[in-house]
Amino acid sequence: MKKFEEVKNLVASLEADADKFYNKANSAAGTRVRKGMQDLKNLAQAIRLEVQESKNKAAK
Repeated sequence: MKKFEEVKNLVASLEADADKFYNKANSAAGTRVRKGMQDLKNLAQAIRLEVQESKNKAAK
């Protein structure tokens, strides 16, 4: 659950930059959003692997 909380916190932290990029055309904020989305992708992949590993252990 710790990693899932990290995902929620990351999304919440990106909200202000997403608003700046989409509503105020701030390109630097767009760069921060892109970096955050890459971090989110990597974190989501780690969670997927963790869930799969846990599921496989339970099936044995």
